[in-house]
Amino acid sequence: MDIKKFKKRAAGNKGRLKKFLAKLDRIVPEDMPKLVKETDAKIWKEVDCLACANCCKTMTPTYTATDLKRIAAHFNMSVKAFKEKWLMQDEDNKDWVNKTTPCQFLNLKTNKCSIYEIRPLDCSQFPHHHKKPFDLYNGSRSLYEGKVLS
Repeated sequence: MDIKKFKKRAAGNKGRLKKFLAKLDRIVPEDMPKLVKETDAKIWKEVDCLACANCCKTMTPTYTATDLKRIAAHFNMSVKAFKEKWLMQDEDNKDWVNKTTPCQFLNLKTNKCSIYEIRPLDCSQFPHHHKKPFDLYNGSRSLYEGKVLS
């Protein structure tokens, strides 16, 4: 095989390949929700969050208005004071997110969340595989593959 010719031919087909892959990404098998649920349950039985905590070390949750009220009340703070102390508003979508990573509520020695019982909805639903469209949440796969390790 002539590598130079192959690269040239591949480059010429790049647009067609991108279109094909984009179309493939939009195709969701009918049984996908069931497969996702089963696979997610199986995998999470094997995951020890306390041995890893990469999600809390490398990402920030999005806080809902309900999360803000609940967690601020836990700290006897107003929502405004809670936001000022720990959060910032994302420039792109205006969501409330942590100012820093790792998460301020993560104990780095034990990998335990100090507000686990009242944690944000975003945290409790992680890794979001159960949500549609599934392709929007494929970024979390990199956590499992060790690409986001701190």
